[in-house]
Amino acid sequence: MNAQEDLLLVVDPQPTFMALCPDELPVPGAEAVIPAINRLLAGPFARAVVTQDWHGPDHLSFASQHPGREPYEVLEMAYGPQVLWPDHAVQGSAGAAIHPDLDMSRVALILRKGMRREIDSYSAFRENDRTTGTGLAEWMRGIGVRRVFIAGITRPYCVDWSAADAAYLGFDVFVIEDACARLGPGQALDESKLALEAQGVGFITTADLLPG
Repeated sequence: MNAQEDLLLVVDPQPTFMALCPDELPVPGAEAVIPAINRLLAGPFARAVVTQDWHGPDHLSFASQHPGREPYEVLEMAYGPQVLWPDHAVQGSAGAAIHPDLDMSRVALILRKGMRREIDSYSAFRENDRTTGTGLAEWMRGIGVRRVFIAGITRPYCVDWSAADAAYLGFDVFVIEDACARLGPGQALDESKLALEAQGVGFITTADLLPG
């Protein structure tokens, strides 16, 4: 590990994705990633970035904004297919906050995403139109980051899209599998993993990074 060149990217560690908020968008096992991430933050990483889903109450990725539509339907938007989600991560709500148990002592930056009403943002690096950048890559290059280790919520959405974009942008990328929550069928997860591996993304566990 290299304190200057390595960065831990913690994706969306928010109660909105946990059983704490059962009426929002709970992801199975999401609570368990917080202690796993804290072990990483107390160990090999000198710096981390945390992303924070941060939607307005009328965000167009919400099924509630499309009469007659239900959560998890797919709607064709101007930028391509969009899963319609339950209302979640609404700006200023308790669910949208960073989880209170997350160790923030080494977090250098909190990046809010999904703020524009008309477009969703899964990746930490680009919005879902695949052209609008967040500025994260430029910030990381500016401080000398070369390798990105990704944990958080959730695969194959925000975690995997962030991994794909980081690889596309020239970083060496590793997904820490046991520090990520998962949503959806196993086939979709497997297909996403194969696609990421084809881009050069590595898949590791916390045991590969922490002393025995």
